[in-house]
Amino acid sequence: MPELPEVEVCRRGLLPGVAGRRISRALVRFPRLREAIPENLGELLAGRTVVDIARRGKYLLFDCRGEADRGWLIVHLGMTGNLRLVAGDRPPGRHDHVDLVFDDGVLRFSDPRRFGVVTWHPGADPGCHPLLAGQGIEPLSAAFDGAWLYAATRRRSGPIKTVLMDAHTVVGVGNIYAAESLFRAGISPLRAACRIGRERCDRLAAAIKATLADAIAAGGSSIRDYVHSDGSSGYFQIACAVYDRAGQACRRCRGTIRQIRQAGRSTYYCPACQH
Repeated sequence: MPELPEVEVCRRGLLPGVAGRRISRALVRFPRLREAIPENLGELLAGRTVVDIARRGKYLLFDCRGEADRGWLIVHLGMTGNLRLVAGDRPPGRHDHVDLVFDDGVLRFSDPRRFGVVTWHPGADPGCHPLLAGQGIEPLSAAFDGAWLYAATRRRSGPIKTVLMDAHTVVGVGNIYAAESLFRAGISPLRAACRIGRERCDRLAAAIKATLADAIAAGGSSIRDYVHSDGSSGYFQIACAVYDRAGQACRRCRGTIRQIRQAGRSTYYCPACQH
């Protein structure tokens, strides 16, 4: 599933080709993805101009302005979704479910497994939409630091990796990036969150920010179906220190990377380097 870096790469890739363009119409070919697409989406979008694309966690927020009002097209890529700008005469494929049609092109949403979201929120503040209202702190924001992480984990007795992947606590730190951040900080994914001291929380918060920034610079991680809005792949996974390297030598200590299961997900770590 695309995580924060992949969604941010998508946002940055689409913005130059979308900002300032007027939507002439919207076409919905499949009425339901993870949830139903608004029946009147075409009516809501026609004539509006996309002035910006924001991101909240793993959601893309298209700021759509009309002559007298404002609204937001909210998109989640799900597990296999992607958004691409294509020529207006390009015929849709089997999994191309939604088109935003501009005067000189189309923004096309494709989702083979249909776990994505395309919905609408009227008004100036999309943060109160039910999909976004319960989201945790943005890890790339100035507010996210060691002090915040320390305070937020004092009553969290679960493993720190599970806590980091809880979107109600921190948004967008998926399986790959949680594993890599914990390795960089030298913290075991098994350690109880409430037993990590302030100094180590400082180190972990900095590691999370650095890992996400490096992943964005690398174009994200192309695991399974994820590709960029232009069809190219990310390559952060090539540089992973622990993720998907079970049984291989640790690049720091030459010990053996171990794989376990936590909350139904694979966790990779170095027992010698992470405590």
